[in-house]
Amino acid sequence: MRAKTEKLIRNYYAAFNRGDMDTFVSLLAENVAHDVNQGKRETGKAKFRRFMQRMNKNYRERLTNIKIVASADGKHAAAEFVVNGKYLATDTGLPKAKGQKYKLPGGAFFDVKRGKIARITNYYNLQDWLKQIR
Repeated sequence: MRAKTEKLIRNYYAAFNRGDMDTFVSLLAENVAHDVNQGKRETGKAKFRRFMQRMNKNYRERLTNIKIVASADGKHAAAEFVVNGKYLATDTGLPKAKGQKYKLPGGAFFDVKRGKIARITNYYNLQDWLKQIR
């Protein structure tokens, strides 16, 4: 089960890096719980897709140095990575976008049920990001 979950998470990040949002979202459970960094939990694929539409409009990101670990039973996983990004359009409540580039470490925690991602909790250091784009 560990290997299947690690492959699921690898496929998730590969789809993200390709910009393949259909595949990216297809790997999620219908009622996926998404804990947004510095925000509140959103539930469901539709909300996740809207979140990603906003993200893709305002940011261009590619993840590198991805490391994935999963529990033996495959029910939980974690990943760490480096976010390489460009701030394209001003996001609500954030400083003005001027094409600033940024690079920061990030991480995510996952719950997996029936071969789909059921929970995603993302983390990066918002203060580090703010410092880089100002």
